[in-house]
Amino acid sequence: MGRRRQTVESSEETVRPAEECPRRARERWARIRGAGAAATRVGTVLCLLAGIAAGSARSGEAQPSWRSVAGGVEYAALALEQPSPFGDGVLHVVRIDPKTATLRAYMASEPGERPRTAREWCEAKGLVAAINLGMYQTDMRSNVGHARKGTHLNSKGFNAYRSYLGFDPHRSDLPPVVFLDGEDPDVRSILADYGTAIQNLRLIRAPGINVWEKQDKRWPEAAIAQDDAGRVLFLLTQTPFSMWEFNRQVLALPLGIRRAMHVEGGPEASLSICSPGLALHLSGQYENGADGASRQRTIPNIVGVLAGK
Repeated sequence: MGRRRQTVESSEETVRPAEECPRRARERWARIRGAGAAATRVGTVLCLLAGIAAGSARSGEAQPSWRSVAGGVEYAALALEQPSPFGDGVLHVVRIDPKTATLRAYMASEPGERPRTAREWCEAKGLVAAINLGMYQTDMRSNVGHARKGTHLNSKGFNAYRSYLGFDPHRSDLPPVVFLDGEDPDVRSILADYGTAIQNLRLIRAPGINVWEKQDKRWPEAAIAQDDAGRVLFLLTQTPFSMWEFNRQVLALPLGIRRAMHVEGGPEASLSICSPGLALHLSGQYENGADGASRQRTIPNIVGVLAGK
């Protein structure tokens, strides 16, 4: 993964690289920095990107042009400033209203399951969208942070990561999704009220604060975020950015992002949309943009969306 330190207002946000990522993650990030592969596009991408100039938005400009994908699910492509000659400078955003659509986690560690591409996960589970659940370890199954689905423990322990996502609540009086920071009181007891709990590396903490310092290392990014209306955002850019720069740009866009967690980077970063009106299957690339890949990588764990009515 490289040398990526989290810093914000105090030194307690800093995590040593050896604590941030187990060996599998560090090895994959070393490959990302040293080799190349271009982004994958399957489906109706060309017609979508043709409308980016009209539908994109920056801070101070018109709002994004949201396209309805399914009940409670929308898509927009937004233009980013592009500091790299690689990638297309586009942020792909799937916006989910958890009061209408439903989040579900799927894990290759569950009985009878196996790693799949994001597209294959969508097709196998009847999902309208899917994104990485998080970085995974050397066993090609376990999330780097804590991950639980019902009684199934994909990754039992908690580490130093400070971003938490919970969904599938046990009681009807609870919000359908909770997005928590490590500083929030009673994080683990709150997560215990949800059928699915995920811990990942933090990008942005409430109320929209970039917790990364400036750095030279860059990679394409897949992230899960929450906006100020409580909606969940799946984010993917195929353009390499440092995490400080990625955060700066997404916070400047009119998305109202309040929190965000890193779920993958480089060629394993994946986002798929599968609906009758829109098929879009994206992956990241290596930092230098060389040796383009022809398809998404198989990934062990995803967060998916079941469309609402």
